[in-house]
Amino acid sequence: MPKLLLLLAIALALYILFIRAQALPPHQRKGQYLKLGIGIAVAAVVFLTVTGRMHWVGAALTGLLVGARQLLPLLVRLFPMLSALRNKSSAAGPGQHSTVESVILRMHLDHESGKLSGEVLRGPLQDWRLDELDRSQLEGLLLFCQQEDNDSVQLLVSYLEQRFPGESDFGKQQQTAPDSGGGLSRTEALAVLGLGDDASDEDIVQAHRKLMQKLHPDRGGNDYLAAKINQAKDFLLG
Repeated sequence: MPKLLLLLAIALALYILFIRAQALPPHQRKGQYLKLGIGIAVAAVVFLTVTGRMHWVGAALTGLLVGARQLLPLLVRLFPMLSALRNKSSAAGPGQHSTVESVILRMHLDHESGKLSGEVLRGPLQDWRLDELDRSQLEGLLLFCQQEDNDSVQLLVSYLEQRFPGESDFGKQQQTAPDSGGGLSRTEALAVLGLGDDASDEDIVQAHRKLMQKLHPDRGGNDYLAAKINQAKDFLLG
């Protein structure tokens, strides 16, 4: 009976971990599945050792697996860091992306392709990437943004219009241009233009011109993003 209870407890714990992993955004699941796999291996070795079905080597293996389990969070954090460094080093230079952030969303504009991407910062879908969400989830996110923050509505509408070309009724009734002052900081304005702290006035003008070309309606831009670009330029040059 004790062995059966132990087996049931292990199975329940692993099931809970699996359910939690399923609830995570897709880009975070790989690390959790890896942890779950190690957990299953540890549980199997422990159970076989306790029931006398494994040699002392199994106990030593358990110790190694436990040690690996403790190091895993560090490795999971390290590999994305290395990936980010690799991507950064392979970039053609500074100013490859612009970033606009609202209360709910952080949106990125690729300067070369004009493609928009982003992630959710707050709400039921926090930490999800927009590209991971299906149509119904995006519509639910838009409804949440409409209830919470107008700037987030504008950013999400920009993304939706690009992802679903030919449709232009996303939250149109709420679209407004951002305030000219807007509480914008120098760091935020530089991020909008995709520039570094050492950007000159000429760099600002060139980045603004390039982005305004990318934000043409035929390439997926809209009035709100164009207004944010103009706001950033005026702030930095004013």
